[in-house]
Amino acid sequence: MASMNFSAGKQFVKPPQRGIFPLDHDAECKTKMKEYLECLKEEKNKHHKCRELSKDYLQCRMDHELMAKENLDEMGFSKETEITETKEYDKSKEREGYIAGKHITGKLTGWLW
Repeated sequence: MASMNFSAGKQFVKPPQRGIFPLDHDAECKTKMKEYLECLKEEKNKHHKCRELSKDYLQCRMDHELMAKENLDEMGFSKETEITETKEYDKSKEREGYIAGKHITGKLTGWLW
């Protein structure tokens, strides 16, 4: 029979790290989450196009105490951080056969070689 050690010191539980929050077991913000995820799907994961839905979802979580209340501006939703224009990379180099690093000639020097 295995012996049990009851003399071990008290265990200390650390609080969750920032960004880790409880699951929404009561589905209080499920509709907001679904709207955001549907937007991501429609926009091919271009999150900047679903910014307001993301903001609404986080606000819902804060209102229902599923995460700590924080200023949304400090979480990246301020007017200054808003993306107004993006340019999508067209992968034209890859279509023409470009392979990254292949153009390097000569002896390589560095901390890996």
